[in-house]
Amino acid sequence: MKKVLVGLSGGVDSTVTALLLQEQGFEVEGVYMVMHNLEHLNSANIKKAQKIADYLGVKLHIHDIQDTFRDEVYSYFVNSYKEGLTPNPCVICNRKIKFGKMIEFANSLGIEHIATGHYVRVKDGFIYKGIDDSKDQSYFLAEVKKEVINRAIFPLGEWLKSDVKEYARKIEVLKELATQSESSEICFVEDSYIDILKEHTNTDNQGIVKDIEGNEVGHHKGFMHYTIGKRRGFFVKGAHDPHYVVDIDAKNNTLIVGKKDDLAKKSIIISNLNLFIDKKDFNANIKVRYRTNGIEGNVKIDNNIGLIELNEPAYGVAKGQFAVFYDNDKLLGGGEIIDILD
Repeated sequence: MKKVLVGLSGGVDSTVTALLLQEQGFEVEGVYMVMHNLEHLNSANIKKAQKIADYLGVKLHIHDIQDTFRDEVYSYFVNSYKEGLTPNPCVICNRKIKFGKMIEFANSLGIEHIATGHYVRVKDGFIYKGIDDSKDQSYFLAEVKKEVINRAIFPLGEWLKSDVKEYARKIEVLKELATQSESSEICFVEDSYIDILKEHTNTDNQGIVKDIEGNEVGHHKGFMHYTIGKRRGFFVKGAHDPHYVVDIDAKNNTLIVGKKDDLAKKSIIISNLNLFIDKKDFNANIKVRYRTNGIEGNVKIDNNIGLIELNEPAYGVAKGQFAVFYDNDKLLGGGEIIDILD
């Protein structure tokens, strides 16, 4: 019987994942990874995960990786905002933690496979989008190491979220999970990311707003309150049309604003490339943020730096986010956006 280590978070997705794997004949063990230091959340989640493990009759490991998470994910998150970037901690967490430290822990237990409740599929050594478009999480896996793909199992990739909840409702002990609200996309952010940043730096530092020609046109309450594309919370004198944040000058605590057309970008520079294909020049469908539609374009790579040329402009392209490449539903890889040319 094949053994699999399932990441049990206490939520409905990871629970149904473990159940389905048991039904498929796997010998399941669970692990709850203690990542952040929000003790009330960890305590509640561990209680739920243990209840699930008891119901399934499986062993639950509690794996404390707070130090690694703080160094690799939390600090990256805070420092990125300090630099005027828009980070994506879930992408980094999947590479370093969920498909990094979890693989290491599985190795220590002598377990070959790991499983999570991600809505993605694996076929022939590649990750594919989940069939539920509204829940597909392949974007967040663009930076995982290629060698771990064949060790990962994603039972929910073929499921709709509504069917997962319906499945759980039919099992008495899981009814509560089926009706609980969705967890936060960023696990250590309970309300607003600004609350996190305020613990480490002064976020309320009023600065100036400039237009794209460099003229001073207004003021703002502190650059870390804003991300690319935001259109509220700053003042532009005499403005009749909506203005949007088109760039952030963190060094000078300055926002650069413009009209919606000024957000349109077609040429993007990326680094920290992670590719599942062996090509330096290829066409792909490219997503520049998670909640955006893909745009057809070309990717050219030289010395681990990539140039993306989109066929149509993307709006809200932000340094610090990830550009992710697809061939239809197949995930080809991605890279971190470090510059926008136009």
